[in-house]
Amino acid sequence: MSDLEDRLHAQLALAGFTAFKREFCAISGRRFRWDFAWPDNRLLVEVQGGAWNGGKHGRGSGIAKDTEKLNLAAIHGWRVMQFTSDQIRSGKALRWVQDWFRENS
Repeated sequence: MSDLEDRLHAQLALAGFTAFKREFCAISGRRFRWDFAWPDNRLLVEVQGGAWNGGKHGRGSGIAKDTEKLNLAAIHGWRVMQFTSDQIRSGKALRWVQDWFRENS
């Protein structure tokens, strides 16, 4: 788990979100894991930490794996939210999660 994931975890906990799971495997038989999940709500969250520094999410093979992961999640009925480091640091990611629950609970 990354520092960025830990930061989002702290933000979520301070906002009262406690029913999530970390490093969640949502698709049986696949090794894909999502950084945060609310299984009862069918919501997955992925932190895209390497988007700005040439990390795996910004290269061809990483993008291909990410699209496979996202498409399989959609096929299996999950909603996925993705956040960059800037969105987590600014609090925007937390606000979007709060908005999602406000609209979908």
